[in-house]
Amino acid sequence: VDRPGHDQRYAINFQKLQNELGWCPTLNFQEGIAQTVRWYLEHPEWVANVVGGEYRNIRLGTFPG
Repeated sequence: VDRPGHDQRYAINFQKLQNELGWCPTLNFQEGIAQTVRWYLEHPEWVANVVGGEYRNIRLGTFPG
């Protein structure tokens, strides 16, 4: 099955963004992952909602609301 959710991962090379748009990352990986983990720890209600199955089999952007 080619879709939905077929891709195992996305590897991003920001060189094109940097060259064409002048964008560059403001955080290194360690800082970014620390901020991401902190966000999850600070939002347990969101995590519980996701773990509870509310998003099961729903792809963002493909359902009303």
